[in-house]
Amino acid sequence: MPEPQNESFPTLIVVSGRPGTGKTTLAHRLARRIGCPAVCRDEIKEGMVHATPGFEPAPSDELTLRTLPIFFSVLRLLLEAGVTTVVEAAFQDRIWRPHLEPLLPLASLRIVHCDVADAVAAERRNRRTAAEPTRRAHADAHVAPGFVALSLDVPRIEVDTTDGYAPGLDEIFAFASR
Repeated sequence: MPEPQNESFPTLIVVSGRPGTGKTTLAHRLARRIGCPAVCRDEIKEGMVHATPGFEPAPSDELTLRTLPIFFSVLRLLLEAGVTTVVEAAFQDRIWRPHLEPLLPLASLRIVHCDVADAVAAERRNRRTAAEPTRRAHADAHVAPGFVALSLDVPRIEVDTTDGYAPGLDEIFAFASR
């Protein structure tokens, strides 16, 4: 889809990948460098847990289902206001593409896809769950196999987050800022 030449047309930088691939860390670093907000699906859900005593996470639990429309409402509001935004989630194609496609007329979309070896991702998830009480909001122990990355026809960069970023943060920033 051609991008409008209007200078106020925002960019939507989608940071995606399996749980434990370093998406949230990269999304926040990228947003700080660009000078824009980072909207992270997991952080919205973690905030909802505070108002839900006794919540027990499970795949497709009630809070997960409520988080999706909230996430996209916030995102739409920002884009309609002309705000360049970094968004982060484990964007699986079949679940997320139908929600991202309607946003294409509102922003220039770029995908930053993070990946690491399975063992690295599992170790990171385990360490994070033990160290961060807010992670109780997520069913990280139930990570489904067969992650399918977004298949939107937009610019995309693959980032290995095993040890820092490859390509480096400068290249990722340049890609996101085009």
